[in-house]
Amino acid sequence: MNPKIKAAFQLASVLSAALGLRASFRSAREEKDKLALADAVITALGLITGTALAVRALRKGEDDK
Repeated sequence: MNPKIKAAFQLASVLSAALGLRASFRSAREEKDKLALADAVITALGLITGTALAVRALRKGEDDK
């Protein structure tokens, strides 16, 4: 698979997960559920890492030219 297409799919996946994360974060805050809030924070860190990996893949694809 083309690296740029793969990175674009990764970014789309991260974006869709971020939308779900927003809802779970809001729910955890409303219910004052510390465990659910910790889960949302850890998930957010994973999304940040996924975004960084996708951006790196896009940049690496540009460097190959």
